[in-house]
Amino acid sequence: MTDAYASDLALWRADRQAALLADDGWLNLTDRVDLDRPCDASVGRDADNDLVLSVGPAHLGRLVLDADGAILRTPGADLPFHPVPDAFPRLIHEGLMLEIHTVEGQAALRVRDLSPAARAAFPGLRHFPTDPAWVIRAEWVALDQPQSLTIGMVSGAADQVRLTHVARFTHDGKPVQLLPTHVKGGKPMFVLRDLTSRDMTYGASRFLFGVDIADGHITLDFNRAINPPCAFTDLAVCPLPPSQNILPFRIEAGELRP
Repeated sequence: MTDAYASDLALWRADRQAALLADDGWLNLTDRVDLDRPCDASVGRDADNDLVLSVGPAHLGRLVLDADGAILRTPGADLPFHPVPDAFPRLIHEGLMLEIHTVEGQAALRVRDLSPAARAAFPGLRHFPTDPAWVIRAEWVALDQPQSLTIGMVSGAADQVRLTHVARFTHDGKPVQLLPTHVKGGKPMFVLRDLTSRDMTYGASRFLFGVDIADGHITLDFNRAINPPCAFTDLAVCPLPPSQNILPFRIEAGELRP
């Protein structure tokens, strides 16, 4: 392992932890409430609200959601939810971040507590020792035609994804084929599980992003395998790995179970 690689990995892990601890990270998510569309409902912590939250003021306002977008109607003003690049429309009000989260056509109100106390107990991420052997230059093979695949979600629901490529490499002399089921930030994302899920890593899955795509190859750096959001909160909706990405060997690299 070169000093340059170790330094780059350390910076990457620091950025990863900072993102978890950020206002829009996964450590301060307090509520997720399904919404009808259209919706006109009172929101707040008191039980007399249509949408009851676990945090915030007794009566936050009225959430109005229609084809034109979402607003929070308060005694002082109508507060619009604003579009955010690479995220869902959101509004910050009364120390809360409110977000209209839509998956497979189902809208939900997600709420994050912006107080420092909401993240104070996080002990930090843990990792396997860095192992350069788990930096793999795999074949990046385009499928003859894009394929549709149904994958499960931790919630019990299902989702349809579109496959365009497959990553291929060998491990202990045996062929391995991984399917990238999502794209995040322009990078193919692999949802996978290996035998460490029985004792050291999060049981449902880990995520891995492929990088450095060139000349029919892609780099899979398993030292950067990460826990999915649902490893940190029961309020996240995460995909499960397709059967092809459930691996019959141990990958002792990347993030350990939180």
